[in-house]
Amino acid sequence: MEPHVNAKQLFNHATTLKLHTGNLVNRSRLKKKCPSSPSEELQDCIQGTLSEWFAAMPSSLDSLPSILDCTIPENTEAITPEEREELKVSVKLFLTESDRSSIRSAVDMACLSLGVSQLDSVIIAPPPLPEGEAQTLTHLQPLWEELESLVHSQKIAAIGTSDLDKTLLEQLYNWAQVKPSSNQVNLASCCVMPPDLTAFAKEFDIQLLTHSDPKELISAAGFQEAVQGSSKDLQAADWRLEWVLRYSIIVKSRGIIKAKGYIVHAKKGNNL
Repeated sequence: MEPHVNAKQLFNHATTLKLHTGNLVNRSRLKKKCPSSPSEELQDCIQGTLSEWFAAMPSSLDSLPSILDCTIPENTEAITPEEREELKVSVKLFLTESDRSSIRSAVDMACLSLGVSQLDSVIIAPPPLPEGEAQTLTHLQPLWEELESLVHSQKIAAIGTSDLDKTLLEQLYNWAQVKPSSNQVNLASCCVMPPDLTAFAKEFDIQLLTHSDPKELISAAGFQEAVQGSSKDLQAADWRLEWVLRYSIIVKSRGIIKAKGYIVHAKKGNNL
């Protein structure tokens, strides 16, 4: 049977998609073109990983699983216990829905995929808000409580925020049990770090980092386009992305990136 026929059958039957791109540092497929943005890179990764996975599928399927675990084993290397001390595993988690349980499932999946018991740092990017609505402490609190729980259970060592101004960072800092260790600032929105944010971060030992991620890392249409581009006749309109986790594994002593990749979780259904 043609691979695209199998792919169509699998997608029609499944209700959950777990996708791990594997290590992108060594993947020649992605070196053929340099992505112009994080969004383009992710879309390219989803399409490429699905295409590879479908191509490697046996010609006949014994069963149709409800969960598609889309991983290319040769692109994925777990961290060994011997090298763990030498490496820093940093994660940024992009949520598309305000479901705090997504945080735990994303962290568990990252630990399992990378062969570690704890992530060194996790930065949370809350779901994008409707146009004109501002992020508040009320939005952040349930997500932060879930992160704190994962710190207490030693699944995460340090937790950080993304795109908080001085007022909101101060509110979170004062309320939180586990204080934010870092805050990412998008330099597209401000070319220079705001002085009040810089002063507050310095006083309370919060690391200010820069990033270039858009507010929405990948749109629903972008995700569906990536899925449909991976094989003929795939229908992706009723699939929705729940979260995207981007990780980087850095050799501490040399400051070089040993591995980086994405883990993606999506569900089928119209109940948003």
